[in-house]
Amino acid sequence: MLNYEFPPIGGGAGKAHLAILEQFAGRDELLVDVVTSAPQPGFFIEKLSNNITIHKVGVHKKNLHFWRKAEVIEWLAKARRPYRQLLTRNPYDLVHAFFGLPTGWLCYATADRMPYIISFRGSDVPGKHARLQLEYKILGPLLKRIWSKAAGLVACSEGLKKRALQFLPLVDIDIIPNGVDLDKFHPASNNTLSGELKLLAVGRLSVTKRVEILIESVKILSKKNRPVHLTITGGGGLLEKLRLLVEQKGLGNTIELTGLIESEKMPDVYRRHNMFVSASMQEGMSNAMLEAMASGLPIITTRCEGVDELIADNGVILENSDAAALAEAIDTLASNKKEFSNMCAAARQQAIKFGWDDVADQYIQLYRRIIKSKNGDA
Repeated sequence: MLNYEFPPIGGGAGKAHLAILEQFAGRDELLVDVVTSAPQPGFFIEKLSNNITIHKVGVHKKNLHFWRKAEVIEWLAKARRPYRQLLTRNPYDLVHAFFGLPTGWLCYATADRMPYIISFRGSDVPGKHARLQLEYKILGPLLKRIWSKAAGLVACSEGLKKRALQFLPLVDIDIIPNGVDLDKFHPASNNTLSGELKLLAVGRLSVTKRVEILIESVKILSKKNRPVHLTITGGGGLLEKLRLLVEQKGLGNTIELTGLIESEKMPDVYRRHNMFVSASMQEGMSNAMLEAMASGLPIITTRCEGVDELIADNGVILENSDAAALAEAIDTLASNKKEFSNMCAAARQQAIKFGWDDVADQYIQLYRRIIKSKNGDA
């Protein structure tokens, strides 16, 4: 397995990878080597379990949640050798890569020796991500070759699959969703709307999250005299810029940007809030949204990929991506305690459909199908 980001580096893709590995741990039919990254130079080997070894290739990481182009190139250059050495030493059946680029390049270069699967994560599929438009244009032809040569392609939502097919039609793409730890993330004993309304947003702070819309929506709610507090949790390159924006709008006592919070503390963070809010323009499938659902929080979100699978009677999907619409939806739900209570219960029930154990089993079924095809049994 290959992934250029892995906890503590990166965001949802690294966390999802780790969660899948935890489900693979101890399974006698699986022997897994992972090549990934570390935030400081060097080469480190860790045992996750008796059947899973993690090989970490260190880079000069400046920010754990933002990859500079130089860091990506450094990781690719350094990871190539240990990856190829592992292929030489061990009789693997296949390679599973997270991200078509940069990780998929390593698999593509050895496709004559080993079949590979690519799990799309969102940012690696050309779309509206403003920061990567130039990269999509330059690397698009290479990306198409990497996808075309893969033995399997996996999207984590129907929306991400649709975006991928717009870029490269006629390829076969499986859908295996993200999951959530239902034991770790569970509802508070009593999520009520008494007193101040406590909103939560979680994610890497990038342009696609459109956190400015969330900030403006809270300003609108405050002008309506709605007692409200928004917690924005996550790291990223926009953290200080967003903190300055909050101060400029006079919302320093109403909005808190916590920065990154340790993963073991996050379940309690969800349980201390009433609703989860998002204005993201682009997702594969939001891990944070799944965690909020499992914690019994109703979701209010703008429309983007992955939400159709997650939101039924447990939240609201807004077609208008503006602060006024978001503020109105929040205010309406906060004013209807019965509907709020129903959505809290529905959120947990919807999350139960997305356990990591089922996600892991779906990947194992895909592995077996590809290995069977490789051996000429299909």
